[in-house]
Order: sequence, then C-alpha cells, then structure tokens
Amino acid sequence: MHSVLINAFLSSSPDYERLFESLSWSSESWPDKERIEALTAFIEGLGPALAESDTAPFTAAKRRCIQDQIESVIVTRCLPLLWRISAESGGGARCRETTAAVCRLVSACVPLCDEAVPGRMALSVLPALQSEEDSPGPGRLSAEVASEVMAALIPSLSADEQLTLTTLSSALSCIKTLPDALISKITVRLLMTLLNSSRGARLKTIVRSVLDDLCSWHASHRTPVVAERALLCLTALSGHLLTPNSVPSASSASPCEHDPRLSLQFWRIVQDGLTHRDSVPRKRALYLLKRCVALSEEEGLDCPPSPSVEDETLFKWAPNKSKLLREFWEDYALVMETLEENQIHVVRPVLNRIDTLIQTTVDDSQASGQGLFHPSWLLCVYQRMFHSENKSLMREGVCHLLELRVLQQPAFALAFSQFIVGPFMDVLSESSLFHRSIGQSVGDCPELAAKLQVFMATFFSSLPQEQRGRVLLQLIEQLGCKHWCAVPLLFISQAISKLPPSPLLGIEGLTALREVLRCTMITHQIQLRGAAQCFLLNSALCLTDVSAVTLDDVFSFLMHFRADESLCRGSHIWNQLCAWLSENEGNFKPRAVDSISTGAATKKETVRGYVQGEIYTYLQVPASTGQTERLPDFREADKLARAVLLCVDMENSQLGSEIGNTVESLLSPLLDTLNRVSTNIYLPLRKSDKSLQLMLRLLQLGKIPRCQGAGEEREDSLMVAMEKLIFKVADPLQEFVLRRLCGELQELFDVERAEMYLSVLKQLVVMYRFTPHYSNKLQRNDIPRLVKYSLKVLQEPSQQVPSVAKQVVRAVAMASLATVCGLMEQEVTDMRSETISVLKLVTDYFYSPLSSSLHSQTLLGNFNKRLLKPQAVDCSSDVEVQSALLQDWGRIAANFMRDQWICLSFLIKATATAEVSKVPETLRAALSCSVEALALLPSDLVLPVLTFMKTTLPQLLLDEEALCVEAVRLSWELVQGLNTNAHDFWPALRGFISMAFDHKLLEMTHTQALTFKATLKQIVIELKELSQSKSGVFGVLVQHCCQTWLPTDRGSSDQTDTGFSSVFSHVNILAEACVYGPVFRRDQRLIQDVQIYVEQEFADSVVLTSDNRDDQLPRTCVLAFLSHLDPSNLQHQKLIEELVMALLKKDNDISKSKVRYYSNSLQHRVKNRAWQTVLLLLPKLREEFVTTLLNRVFEAGFCSNQASVKYLIEWMMILILVHYPQHMDSFWACFSMDHEKTKTSICTFLSVLVHFSVFIPNLEDKAAQLRKALDIILQWCFNHNFSVRLYALLALKRVWGLAQDWTGQEVVGLEGLAAVINACLNQAEAMQSTGNANKNWIRIQEHFFFGAFHPIRDYSVETIFYTFPSLSELADEEWILPWKFEKPLCFSASPSCPLRNAAPDLSQLQPGDWIQQDKSEQDKEERWAEVQKKITPWRLEIQEQEPELQLVPPQRAVRMGKLHGSLLVVASLIDKSTNLGGLCRTCEIFGASALVLDSLRHVSDKHFQSLSVSSELWLPLLEVKPVELTDFLQVKKNEGYCIVGVEQTANSRSLQDYQFPEKTLLLLGNEREGIPANLLQMLDVCVEIPQQGVIRSLNVHVSAALLIWEYTRQHLTSGSAEVHSNHN
Repeated sequence: MHSVLINAFLSSSPDYERLFESLSWSSESWPDKERIEALTAFIEGLGPALAESDTAPFTAAKRRCIQDQIESVIVTRCLPLLWRISAESGGGARCRETTAAVCRLVSACVPLCDEAVPGRMALSVLPALQSEEDSPGPGRLSAEVASEVMAALIPSLSADEQLTLTTLSSALSCIKTLPDALISKITVRLLMTLLNSSRGARLKTIVRSVLDDLCSWHASHRTPVVAERALLCLTALSGHLLTPNSVPSASSASPCEHDPRLSLQFWRIVQDGLTHRDSVPRKRALYLLKRCVALSEEEGLDCPPSPSVEDETLFKWAPNKSKLLREFWEDYALVMETLEENQIHVVRPVLNRIDTLIQTTVDDSQASGQGLFHPSWLLCVYQRMFHSENKSLMREGVCHLLELRVLQQPAFALAFSQFIVGPFMDVLSESSLFHRSIGQSVGDCPELAAKLQVFMATFFSSLPQEQRGRVLLQLIEQLGCKHWCAVPLLFISQAISKLPPSPLLGIEGLTALREVLRCTMITHQIQLRGAAQCFLLNSALCLTDVSAVTLDDVFSFLMHFRADESLCRGSHIWNQLCAWLSENEGNFKPRAVDSISTGAATKKETVRGYVQGEIYTYLQVPASTGQTERLPDFREADKLARAVLLCVDMENSQLGSEIGNTVESLLSPLLDTLNRVSTNIYLPLRKSDKSLQLMLRLLQLGKIPRCQGAGEEREDSLMVAMEKLIFKVADPLQEFVLRRLCGELQELFDVERAEMYLSVLKQLVVMYRFTPHYSNKLQRNDIPRLVKYSLKVLQEPSQQVPSVAKQVVRAVAMASLATVCGLMEQEVTDMRSETISVLKLVTDYFYSPLSSSLHSQTLLGNFNKRLLKPQAVDCSSDVEVQSALLQDWGRIAANFMRDQWICLSFLIKATATAEVSKVPETLRAALSCSVEALALLPSDLVLPVLTFMKTTLPQLLLDEEALCVEAVRLSWELVQGLNTNAHDFWPALRGFISMAFDHKLLEMTHTQALTFKATLKQIVIELKELSQSKSGVFGVLVQHCCQTWLPTDRGSSDQTDTGFSSVFSHVNILAEACVYGPVFRRDQRLIQDVQIYVEQEFADSVVLTSDNRDDQLPRTCVLAFLSHLDPSNLQHQKLIEELVMALLKKDNDISKSKVRYYSNSLQHRVKNRAWQTVLLLLPKLREEFVTTLLNRVFEAGFCSNQASVKYLIEWMMILILVHYPQHMDSFWACFSMDHEKTKTSICTFLSVLVHFSVFIPNLEDKAAQLRKALDIILQWCFNHNFSVRLYALLALKRVWGLAQDWTGQEVVGLEGLAAVINACLNQAEAMQSTGNANKNWIRIQEHFFFGAFHPIRDYSVETIFYTFPSLSELADEEWILPWKFEKPLCFSASPSCPLRNAAPDLSQLQPGDWIQQDKSEQDKEERWAEVQKKITPWRLEIQEQEPELQLVPPQRAVRMGKLHGSLLVVASLIDKSTNLGGLCRTCEIFGASALVLDSLRHVSDKHFQSLSVSSELWLPLLEVKPVELTDFLQVKKNEGYCIVGVEQTANSRSLQDYQFPEKTLLLLGNEREGIPANLLQMLDVCVEIPQQGVIRSLNVHVSAALLIWEYTRQHLTSGSAEVHSNHN
C-alpha cells in the first residue's frame, strides 16, 4: 500500500527539493523512526523514475540534482545520526530501531547514487570494525553500528571484487579481536550478507577464504577462545560449507577445494569444541559433526577420496560401510548429547554405548588395518566426562577408562598415551575420586586406587618397548609440573611403584622424580607425605636404568628424601635400598673424572670406591684466605653421610665383613682431620667446618627411630663402632669446640657456626653418658669454663654504638648457656658441685635487680634482655653478604631472647638454684616478664616461655590470679594465631596445654581461683570448636589430661593420689571426650581413611610420627583411661558414677530437645557414643548405683531412638537383668506403663525378652517368671501395629521354645496357653503367601541382634565400638578399630571386658535391617536403557509456506480492556502439543503480543486445547516454520527487537539481574535439543535461570513462564494498574 501511495504522489510532479527538505532532519536532532521510514519510502519510490532514461519525467540536470540530494542524505543526515547512536552508552531499543531504519535508508540511497559512493562509504566505515571501544568519540562509528552499515552496503559492492575481499578480511579480523558480545553480530551481519550476495566462483572463493583463515588461526593459536569463535563462524556458515553442491560429483576427479571434511584442522576444531568447558561450543561442534555425517551418507562418496599415508585423517567415510558408519556416529552423538545431562542415573545407561563404540573401532581397525574411526573421537568422550561438574560422572568416566581392555593392544595404548599423561593425569588430581566405594571398610584401599594400579601395569606393558620410557617420563613430569593434593599424589605414586621392574628411567627420570618430591614436601599430612616418598623411591629402584645413571646421580637424588619421614635407617625402604645397591654394584654408569680419561676405558665404580673418593674430595678445600667464610652448605654433608651409612649397611649385610673395620676404613680421612682440628693452626676453617658437619650428620642419621624395630641390633653395633672411633678424637674435638665458643667467634657468619659447635657439644655429652672419664672432665672443667666465660661476656657493659663483634659474642654466650641448661634439664649430665656453683652464678645473673631502691618496684634487670642491632659492618670482607645478614638480625635477636627463657625455664625448676626465684616479689616480676616476652618473641619461639609459665603459675595463682589469667589468655591467643602454620602450631599447642592444664593447676579446689577455672573452661570450649576444623586439637588436651589423671598405683589408698583427685573438677572434659567426634566434611573423611590405610598397610615402611591427629583419639584415650580405674577404689568409683550420670544427662537432653533427630546426625552419634561408654563401664558399677540407674535406662528405652542406640539400650537392660535379677519386677512394670505417644517403643522391651534364655538361669522362681513372660508377650501379639506384633511373635517363639525345653514340675500351668501360643506361631509361619510379611518375619529372625549375637559371650570392646556400629549401619567414621585402643594409653583389658571378641560369628555378618523396603519395578536401571535420540533439524520435511501470516483478531481482547505488551514468544522449535497449550495459556494471561508456532494445526489438537483452555481465542498466533526462523529473526532484529534465548553459556546473564528491553523476542528451544546451534549466533543475549538443585534443566514451558513473568513484572505491572484505574 505504501508503494501505491508513493507512486500516486510522485505522479503529480511535486517539488522534490521541498520534499527532501521537509522529510529530512537537522544533523543535531534525533528523528523518530517514522520520519526515517517516510524518507526511505520516498527515495525508494524515486528509484524506478531515475532508472528510466528515455521516458523519465526528469531532465539530466534534474536527475543529477536529485542524486546529489540523495548522496547528501547519506553524508549529512545518515552518518551524523549513526555517530550519535554509536556514542550512546548502553544502546537500547531506541538505538536498535533507529540503526535499523537508518541502514534501510542507506540501502535505498546507495543504488541511486554514483557508482563510487558505495566504495567510498565502505572504506570510511571499515576502520570502525577494528575499534574495540564501547563508546567511540565524535565522528566515529561503533563496531556494532559499522557492521549494520556494511551489511547495507555489501549488495552494492558486488561488482567490486577487491573491495569485497577487503570487507571479508576486515570481518575475519573482527572475529579475532572484538569482544565476545559482538562476534555473533559480525558473523551474522557481515559474513552471511557477503555469502548471500555472492554467486558462483566468488562464493566459492569467500567460503574457501573463511575456512582457510579459521583453520590457520586455530592451528597457530589452539586455545578454547579460538575454538569457540571458529565454531560460531563455521556453524553460521554451515549452510554454505556443508551442502550437496559443495562436494564433487561422481564424475569429478578432484575433490572440492572448500569441503571442510577434507581439512584436518577443521576436525581438530570440532574435537576441541566437543571437549570445550562451555556448553554452546559443544553443541555447535556436535551440530557440525552430525551435518558432516548426514552429508556424507547422502552423497555416498569416499571421504577422503584418496587417503594419504603420511597425513593423519580424523574423519573417514566409505559408501560400502555406510550402515556401520551411520550407527557408529549415531551412537557417538547419543553419548555426547546424554553427557550434557550431568546426572549419573541418566548417563550410566548409555555407557554401554561407549563400549559399543570402542568395540566397533577395534573390530574395524583389525579388519581394515587402518580403521575408519580414529581413536581420538573416543578420547573426546572421556575428556567430556572428566570435565563434568558432577563428581560422580567424573568418577564414572575415570573408572570406565581404567577398565578399558582395548588398551591392552599396543596400537591403542600408543594412541592413548598422550591422553593418559595429559587430560587423564589432570583429572586424577581430583581428590574426591579416591573416596571409598560402597561396601568397603575403613582402612581398605580405595577402589579407584586399586584399579589404577592394575591399569598402570597393564597400560605400560601394552606399550611398545621403545615407547615405555618416554611415556613414563612424560607422566612423571606431569606429576611434577603443578601442586598436587596429598591423596591423589599418594595413590599415583603407589601405582607407578607397582609397575613391573624394567630399566626405563635415566638421569632425566631421576630429575623428574625429584621435582615430584618437591610437591610432596608441601602437604600437611605427614604420614601421606612419608608414604608418597617411599613409593617414589621404590619406583626409582624398580624403574631406573642403572647403566644410564652414576652413583653420584643416585645419592644426589636420595638427598631429597627426609630421614624423619621415609628414608631412615632400619626402615623397610632403607633395607630395600641397600639390597638394590648391592645387586647393581659395578653396573652403574662410570663417572668421567676429567677430560683426559674420557677416551680411555672407564673402570666400574663400586659403592665403597665412590664413598671413599667422595670423602677425599669433600675434605679437600683450598687454603684459607684469611677472610671470613660462610658456613658450608649442610646438604653436602647430608648427602655424604647417607652414602657412608648405606655403604656400611650394604657391606654389613654381606657375610664375612667386620663392621668396625668397615667404618674405620671409610672414615679414616675424616678422623685424621678431626684429630688435627685443635692442634693444626694452618688447618683451613672451611675444612674443620665440613668435617664437623659430616660427623654430626653421621651421628644424627645413624640412629634408628623408636618406631622402627627391625635391624636394631645391627644398628647398635654400627653406632657403637662409630662412637668408638669418635672417642679417639674426642679430646682435640672438645678442646677445639670450647676454644671457638670462648671468644673466637666474632663475625656475623659465626652465629650459625656457633649453632653447629653447640650441636657437636651436645652429641659429645650424650656419648659421654656411659664413659665416666670423659664425663668427669667435661663437668668439672669444661662446662664451668664455658658458663663462666659466657657470664663474663653478658655482664660486660653495653657499648653506646654496638659493634658486630660484641653483639655476636653476646649471642654466642647466651646460646652456650641455653645449651648447658638444656643438657641439665634432659639429665644428660649430673648435678655436681662444680655444676651447681656455676648454675648459681647464672641464676644470680638473671635475677639481679635492676634497682636496689626500697621505694621502687623490684625489677629483674636481665629478663628479656635485647640484643641491639650493630650500626656498622666492622669487617672488610664480603660487605654485601654481611649487609644481607644484618637484615636478618631480627631472627638473631629473637633467638637471643629465646635462649634466655630456655635458661630461665630450667633454673626455676632446678632444686639447687631455685631459692632466689621463689621469693614472691621476684616470682611476680618474672611472670610479668614472661607475659611481656609473649608479645616480644615471634610465635614460633615462645615454647620456652610457656615452659617457664608452667612452673610459675601454680605458685602465684592464689595471690596473683589476674596476672595468671592474663598469661593464660594471651598464650591461648598466640597459639590460635598459629592455626595456619602447621609446623609451629602443634608444638605450641602442646606447650600451652602442658602449661595451662598442669596437674598442680588442675588440683585446685572448687573454691579456689574461680576466675582462672572459668577461663580454662572457656578455653576447653574453644579448643573443641577449633578441633571441628583442625583435626587432632582436642585429642592433645584429652591425652594430656588422661596422662595427668592416670592412677599411679591401683592398690594405693583412696586419699593419697592427689593427682587423680583433680579430675573431679573437670569431669566435663571426660564427658566431652566420651562423646567427641565431629561430623566430618567429605574431604576430611577422605584424609582420615587414607591415613588409616597407610598406617595399616605400610607401617614398616613409613616413619610414623607420634603426632596422632586422629579424631577418634579423644574417645580411645579416655576409654583407655577409664579401663585403668579400679572399682574397689572409692575415688575411682565416684568418678565412674559421676561420668555415667553426665552421659545419661546428655542423652536425655537430646531426647527432649526439638532438634531434628535423624540417622547419622550429630545428635544420633552423640547418643550412640554415650551409651557405648555407659555399656563399657557397666561391670565397674556398684549394685546400689545400678539400682538408681535402672529407671533412667528404662526411660531411655521408651524414647524414640535410632537402631544403633536402641540395640545398646537393650543390651544394657539384658546385662543388668543378668547380673541383678532382683530387678525383674521393675522390668515387667514397663509393659504396664501408658506411653501413647511412643507406642512402638514397647518393641525395645520385647527385644529384651527375645534374649530371655540369657538371664532366666539366674532367676529364682523360673516357672513363674516364664509364665509372666508368656502372659505379657501374648498381649502384644494382638497389637494393631505390625512392628509390635512382629517383635512379640519373635519373643513368643523364643520364650515358648525355652518353656518346651523345661521338664518336670516347672512346666505346670502352661498347658492352657499351649493352644493359643501354637496358633499364634502357626499363623506367623503361615505368612509365606503374604508377600512382604513373610520377608519381614524371615529377616527379623536372621537379624544379628536376634541371631548370632549373644549378650554375654560377645561382650567386648570390639563388639561395642566396632562390630555393633558396623552392623547397625552407622557411618563408618564411628567404627573404632580394636588396635586403636592399644596405642594411646594401652587399654587395660580384663576378663569381664576383653579388648577383642573371642567368637568370630558377629564379625562375619553383613549390615542390614529386617524392615522390608518395597521397590517398584520401575526403579530398576533397565528403565533408563532406552534413551531419547535428538532430532535432526535440517532433515525435517519442508512444507509449502503460506504467503500471509494468519492472525487471530485481537479486537475481543481490546474490548475487555486487556493490555498487550511488546513481548513476542517464538515457540516454533517446540513440538509437543501439551507444552504449546500451556505456553499459549501463559502468554495470554501475561499479555504477550503474539505466540509463534511451527504450525497452526496444533490449535485443533485435543492435548493443546486441554491445557490452553480457550486462550488461543484471545492471543494472536503466528505460524513460522523452523526453516524460516533465521530470516524471521533477522526481520525482527531490523524492527528493533532484542532476541533473547534461554541457554546456559559462559556469557549468560542471570534472570534476576537482566533488564528486558520493551521490544523483546523470546526464542524457546526444543524440548530435547534446546536452541539449535545454527540459531545461537542470532541471539542478542542468553539468559539463564539460577538453579540450586541437581537436575540440570527445567521443562521448556516452565522456563518460558518464568521469563514471561519477569518481563511482565518489569514492564506491564504499572501499565495494568493504569488501565484498572481508568476502568474504574
């Protein structure tokens, strides 16, 4: 109609200049869309007239004038307006609509202008496409606007081939540089317009250029971003790339040049897309793959036409195997689509399709030699599973790969090798994969770890021999290239150590293993760290090619194994290493000593020869230059000492070798040097330092840890031999050390040198313990000499300007005093008169008052004495190094203050020197100084201060409580501050607990130091809270307290053990320990499980430390403590009874609380732990106390309890009635109580009667009690509750069987009951035809509590704490293994309560309950076997399209005042009528402008009508076929609509944060496939609905309803209110 009006108007010969003027706008204004559209219609109307050269009403001049005006519209109207639009930040609907209108105007003007105009305009616009600015300056177009302008110009540029190629190049460059948000717009507007405007050869050139450019870009930058953008372009161009016309005809000899299927790089892009982290690239990649498969099948041609042997081919097609190929790729697409679900119950049924894919690949490879299916496609499946957000699906993928039998074939193993060392190793770094599987017990090797061991052995055995070493090296390098968590690294190291012995690793392998060791050193779990080191060392022993490494390489490698964790003497791995060295001696690669010998025949090197040569080389040092030298690196001595010890042990294991001769022959150069160290004044200082370092490391590494028992006798003989040799040089060595310490150390380097000398002195003193000659000389002369010299130095007045020499001498003097005091405290030396006299001098030094004034407070002048920093470097050598050391002066000064407190903590405890320190004023001042020291010292050096406080607090608490409270509180805050420092936290925590919970402090009475006691109680609470996040904290407190309270003598008097009596003030600690046990996080439980596994399986290999951080330790420790209590001791008896009452109170509080009480909750566990402890203490309880306890036990039986608690209470009742049968009447009374609210609780008491045979032998009137039992049971056999009847029938069967076994007079009176009882039992046995009832009857009889369990025979610690929890389906962290009770305090087992259960019956049972769980057949896995297959959109039949869109007239809605918005809902991809019907109803209710369907025939469907409820009568409906959607969406874009899709992508916007434009088109995806990949680039924005559940996607109607409502809330709420008010 517009064209008719325009033509009619133009036929009247109007004034064109006036028309241009009236329709145009000023360059500064922003015209409305209608004005621009009017000008566009006018210029379009001029087009035919200007084109007719002969009959036109225009003269040439007039035509030229009109053309100039049209060109002026472009330059003076369109471009300024486009600049203004580009400058608008944020854009919006107004900008989009105006841009579309202006571009339509430009496209109408350009054909009517001069031919050069389009080119000039294009050249001016193209630079804007490279701009990355969101808001360009004046006169600049934004990239988005420029793309729209170029799309309008491209049809006019078709004649200019060069400009077309320039435009293509700019578009491809934009794809690489512009932000993600603009890429899809550039692709759709420019590339698609270019292709649609080209034909023939030019079209092929453009397609080939795009494909080549994208492939080369991906080849040079293979990143996820490049793959994502390349897939976007390829998907958008798939209609031109993958069409039947793009492939050669059957007669063509050469393949089509732009067929992407022939490009290796194209398939790599597809594979990268299939494994991309974002779902949209995965969808696009699968779309392209399915299009290629469909095209190949349709064309029926070989692909590639002539396969090349050299080039890798990822995709092949053979017409003669079309069916096989189609089935393979259909299964492949099904698997990849199903993996998008991220739900294991959906994915697991299709995993068998992976097996089908693999088998197809194997069969084809074996049949054809090369194979049609490249293995890399299978790797994409696994990598997709590895990237899954669902950990269960990730684990399923890993397990599936570990069980892949195809890897046993060399070709497939080699093809998978890079995937194994790459993505597979990456996914194994996920710790959660190694959780125990269902059915595994605590301490078992995780299922995945066991499979990994088998897989590694099989995989490397299957690899070609020449490739194994290379792949193994790559795998180890992958382990060392990043930080690994402790658990994955442990099990991967274990799997490598299980590989069959083979010479695969050379020096590069040892280097890679060394890097892995660096990773293990930073994990906090000591046991796991040690175990990983053992596995790695074992791997090196089994897999190293000894002919490729030298002995020096080996011993350099061994330097990285820590002696306190793995490689220590006496351990299993040490003995293995000795055997390995002995076995391979002479086979190691010889070292090239110098260049002269490289060409000569090299001699085989032995371990002894290597060690002797190394010692000789080690002790060869250049002559002294007279300058100060830094202390040599200790690592050299460490390496050589370990080599010496290994050599000695290796030769000692061989027959006929004398260990003393071996050691002496090896160490003779060292002994010679040590012998001359004191007398040879020309001996270089560096040589003496190195000899002392080597001696120290030999003595330190030569000791066997206490936990290693194997080889102890041999070790003693070695140490004896070594000590004998050192005794020969002891005198000169001791003289040298003392001389150096007494005045010769004056340089900064000498501070660390003094530490070495003092360590040597300590070793000598320890050796002298059993040699009186040396010991007497040391204590009479040397120690007093050292102490007096040190005091002399410290008492010298300080200099105004401190020098380096003076300060270093003071630091060495204080360190010497600290060493002497430490030796005294360890009782290594005796307290003789000479020693006591010098210690008094030390005491006088520290406690000398600063001021003697009587009116001033007594202050201690030498407490917290500080070491001043030197002002200048007073030595001429190595000024830079000295300056660097001066920067670390803070640490030297801190050590100086720490050494003071080491001395003070010893002096205050020493009896001979403690008199002066016991003066109250002095003691108070000392404690104040210790509080000050806590603030001055670094946190890791406060341990001596805490030790000092431990002695002073008990003496001052009653008089100076406030000061003591401050000291304890400040100490606790300091310990808490170390929480993140594992190295320093645990020693500080033990020191604090030893101080704050000292036995003298615990012995305070109830009325003493109330504030201090309240502080301790608060600290106990905070300790327990801290233990929730840091395992083992509460265990340190409990272990200390139990050791403190442990009875000294079981036969002692009740009143003499004052240490034990202090426990009554802290019963709460014992009670908390009895029920302690946090509910672990999943990662914490994993660490606990793996630690138990390591401790059980590798105790002989790993050097286990004493730091037991097991969270079961508090319970095992307190239970072991309770086992030592003697019930005949009144104090012990009182404690047991108080503890039992406290535990029952905890149980009662939980029962009465309103906290939800479910299985394995914290409340359930606490109740279970409480009853376990009470049951354990039952044999120690007095009869009178049991009488008072009985009612509480019966009351607990009536409470609602979980199964495990219920069994313990029932067991408790049985044992009480066995030992105290006089309480039977109280038990019978329980059946008469009215408990309406807990009717089924009577089952607890019926369960006790099932075991009536256990306690009837102790009853007096057995016949009467038997009749009583039968009378009561019969009453409950007719209860309306099924469970009660079941328990009653079981009790009836057992008791009646017992009655029938009695003979004689005792059965008189039961004849009348026989008929009733037999009838009941017959009815129970006849339940076999009643389904679940019969199953329940059988199960309850087979249940462990009523079957194998015997209350008397099975009473043991093992049954209570391990067997019962495991059979009661308690969480496995509640199972306490019996051996754990033997560790902390050595559980005191007794005949009444043995540690282990003698009868094996219970331990052989499996957990389970008698309650039948009904399961529907629909719940079986088979119902998931049939998985829906996705539609193939491009194969849908294309029907004829109606020329006009049918509309339902909206007049009815208007008459009723309904308000419609501008929301257009497009549902053409939805094919279910139910969803469309519901959607139609939702759109009508919320006022959508229209609903677009793929066919209006849905309206007549009964399923549609049942849900639409006539809403289709009030809502405009449009019909757009799926194949028309691309054009339809582009039209709506040009009209200013914002295209919104519901899709989860990396750039998705959250629904709650997104602001909908007024003109919004909501595109809904298909129920199964979602939005097709070829439409995703049409979206302006992707919106996702926030989710918190497990299920990944909503129903399409529900998703649409949420978005429609949010749009309505934002736009129509106010409008609806307005209409409503007008109506009123």
